[in-house]
Amino acid sequence: MANQGFDVVVIGTGPGGYVAAIRCAQLGLAVATVEDDRPGGVCLNWGCIPTKALLRNAEIVDLFHRADEFGITVGEWRADYAQAIQRSRRVADRMAKGVEFLFRKNKITLLAGVGSLKSKSIVEVKGKGGVEILEARRAVILATGSEPKSLPGVAIDETQVISSNGAVRTETRPASLVVIGAGAVGMEFADVYRAYGVEVTVLEALPRVLPLEDEEASAQIARLFTRRGVTVRTGVKVVKVTPGKGSVAVEIDAEGTRETLTAAQVLMAVGRAARTKGLGLEALGVTMDRGLVTVGPTMETAVKGIFAVGDVTGRQMLAHKAMAEGVVAAEAIAGRSPRPVDYGNVPSCTYCRPQVASIGLSEAAAKADGREVSVGRFPFTANGKAVALGETEGFLKVVADKRTGEILGVHIVGPEATELIHEFAVGRTLEATLEEIIHTIHAHPTLSEASLEATLAALGQAIHI
Repeated sequence: MANQGFDVVVIGTGPGGYVAAIRCAQLGLAVATVEDDRPGGVCLNWGCIPTKALLRNAEIVDLFHRADEFGITVGEWRADYAQAIQRSRRVADRMAKGVEFLFRKNKITLLAGVGSLKSKSIVEVKGKGGVEILEARRAVILATGSEPKSLPGVAIDETQVISSNGAVRTETRPASLVVIGAGAVGMEFADVYRAYGVEVTVLEALPRVLPLEDEEASAQIARLFTRRGVTVRTGVKVVKVTPGKGSVAVEIDAEGTRETLTAAQVLMAVGRAARTKGLGLEALGVTMDRGLVTVGPTMETAVKGIFAVGDVTGRQMLAHKAMAEGVVAAEAIAGRSPRPVDYGNVPSCTYCRPQVASIGLSEAAAKADGREVSVGRFPFTANGKAVALGETEGFLKVVADKRTGEILGVHIVGPEATELIHEFAVGRTLEATLEEIIHTIHAHPTLSEASLEATLAALGQAIHI
């Protein structure tokens, strides 16, 4: 017999879980959520939010170094890394309390503990106060997220070999750091640590940093990080990581040549693995593929009444993708006909300096797809607002179908790239072409003018370059 009954039980309260819960409640469903940490999940507590707070600190530190560019004379000053970490924790705490408030506002029950499925409608919650049994009359939503992966044989101890989770908790910065993995997480933390004077080396097995981005964007970031004093090495395989007394040895294979690098600490940034262990999915017949939960367009699994959203479903492991999936699942459970998530139109964002953002196909992917493309580029060195801000590094690149003007992809390296990308996200949703963009008046002076100018360039009509 269940202790409590609800229409929907959501296991996990990260971006996908809490958004699904709130949307279910808005649609008149009685909702319970189960969380073994704080509401908000990894993203809010240990990932997206605290890292962005740290990156903001790093940006301020960099501005102090550049004060003379703005006619400001700065006396003796120091950047306190411990206080940067403390500030990031305060930011995360504030946002977690915000999710708790939203749960109360929407009359959502929050239970602390570890949830698992005993049947497709029964959830067991093991908490400090004992075990509770919940009945989900209409559906269960799995939103348990992901956790940092490591290389085979390399244990993350959060002391010498740390993950991103450990990095946002540790108030002591190392003298030197090897970052293994040059995706978004690796490059963001390389940025933060370098701003605070750490000697940083980034290792990537693939031929370029940010390997999922357009090649020009990757090359630009590699150049700028190198100029800032970060050692960037691509096409190298990490063979072994050996923690020792006061340092960590990292053995690498660089095109057949073995080397050993030594650093005070290693940051493991080689990706994330879905958290599905112990949920009881296999016994219920939930279909899995390489550790990820398989779902249909409404986010329902192979077992009717069990839905999954966010990192456990794979594809892009991004908070905003998880949120979109949470809405789709909630609306499907409530009997609506939601529009499926458009996975080809999910913005990708990296918040290092300069920021990187993209949507759609890279130039190479568009050509590989058989498209004849038209490409327009505009450098921020020619943008008045960027020059006024003193943030001119980077460019905006538009890739379009040469015949139809369809916007196939957009790639931005530069100031506020993660904000600028949304003009094209909306444009692609509305199936806008290059013509619609150029006939939209952009305010001057703004960074957004780069969007207009790159689009004009794709049509051979660029004005300011």
